Amino acid sequence: QKFKEKHALPFPLIADVDKTLLEAMGAWGEKTMYGKKTMGTIRTTFIINEEGIIEQIFSGKQVNTKEHASQILNK
Repeated sequence: QKFKEKHALPFPLIADVDKTLLEAMGAWGEKTMYGKKTMGTIRTTFIINEEGIIEQIFSGKQVNTKEHASQILNK
């Protein structure tokens, strides 16, 4: 809640402590970090329209942390 307020986010945030949603959406799995394979969150962005339909998915290497916000806003 503090994060949402700090950044004035106008949408709900989800806490997925048991990874149920991460696994169902394909955002949890094996990845390489510093040359080692590990299990973890796969950086993923879902663009969801007003009807709740996923219109686009950006995942893994498609998500460039420095440019991702502008990449999404320009869609």
